[in-house]
Amino acid sequence: MLIGKVIGTVVSTRKHEGLVGLKLLIIKPLNARSRHQDLVAVDNIGAGTGETVLVTTGSSARLAIDNPRAPVDAAVVGIVDNPAGVSSG
Repeated sequence: MLIGKVIGTVVSTRKHEGLVGLKLLIIKPLNARSRHQDLVAVDNIGAGTGETVLVTTGSSARLAIDNPRAPVDAAVVGIVDNPAGVSSG
């Protein structure tokens, strides 16, 4: 899992049937030591641009959206209300 900031959205006119109805967000990890660069994550909890979010990756991401067959590798699982102590590196 990682903490990141939503820096934008992805608009797609065509997508895999497992992604229909799901919003795609661009996430910038806030941990300077993160092995991740900016990534695209599925969002089904309603996060928006500028918010600090908690993201899960790997097979856990598919479970987070209740579709273990969807082609998902990252999913937003929480919105951080008070990002105190989270540094942008």
